[in-house]
Amino acid sequence: METTRELSVVPQQGMMTKMGIINPTFIEDAVIVSEKKQEKEHPNFIESNTSGITLEELETNCIVPSFGDNQLTISHQTFIHRIEEAASIFFAGETFGNTEIRVSHKILGRHPSALTKRKEELKPEDETIYYQRMAFCFHIRTICREMNGEEVHLCIGGVRSLNEENLYGKKSPEKFKIFIGWRVRVCSNLMLTCDGLTGRLEVMGDTDIYIAALKLFREFNPEQNLRLLENLGRTMISQEQFCQIIGRLRLYQVLPALQMKELPKVILGDSNINAATKGYIDNPNFGLRGRAKISCWDLMQLLNEAAKQSYIDKFLERNQNATDFAVGIQKALRGEDTENYGWFLG
Repeated sequence: METTRELSVVPQQGMMTKMGIINPTFIEDAVIVSEKKQEKEHPNFIESNTSGITLEELETNCIVPSFGDNQLTISHQTFIHRIEEAASIFFAGETFGNTEIRVSHKILGRHPSALTKRKEELKPEDETIYYQRMAFCFHIRTICREMNGEEVHLCIGGVRSLNEENLYGKKSPEKFKIFIGWRVRVCSNLMLTCDGLTGRLEVMGDTDIYIAALKLFREFNPEQNLRLLENLGRTMISQEQFCQIIGRLRLYQVLPALQMKELPKVILGDSNINAATKGYIDNPNFGLRGRAKISCWDLMQLLNEAAKQSYIDKFLERNQNATDFAVGIQKALRGEDTENYGWFLG
């Protein structure tokens, strides 16, 4: 599992433009959402080193960084609001669930007036805080289906990683990722495919985010996507085949670059593969559970569950890669694509 890293910075004047009033009493404690208070309906959609935060806490307890020329970045909360607005317009009449927000890589800084103070002289009101990385999602309660015996909802969300921005330079296009896809209720696993992801979206303003979200929603076909994923439940994987797949995934990571290029791209790391292997034995929803075989649907869920242990900025791509891998394995087992994914079956 990747470890938590907290950074402490003393920013330039331009990097600490403030939005709202920081309440120092809640700087350290309020960002963690109480499990009891939140009364979660399902597990988190991403784990790793993330913690929960509310939209109100983002707006009141966190500053909004700016570029070196004092122009504000697009705040995390503005990003969330634009996606929510686009969804409410495109899916008018539908009922939405609560927006779940996960953050990581806390950045501690100081107000410009406290730059010359020694650390032991700092008062709570001298300190600032924001989160470098943020992921959020919300599901559409009224777009609900059953897929391979599991309840799934259409889910929308996005990812923002400020580590991809050069905050010391002049304002430049900012980078975001938006997604739409089905999520399994029992485990909150996302099942993302390439048609449900924007990739890295570069924008100069939040209006561009709104427009890009509408375009993504228009081009995504929920029912076609559902049929593709549901079909995975019809192809079985024996224990011997699963072991072969896991062994090849490990071997893949140490192949010469030239040979690796000839195979389908796999970006899952050792920790992801280890987690999927463990899940094969003890996952209560998609593991063996006394069976002799699992399905390609189960394989996808084990890999997607493992991808939830990734850093926020790598999560969406790994989730999509896990879904694509399960679809590719199914094609190889059916004899439809033995040249590519067939290698993973030995």
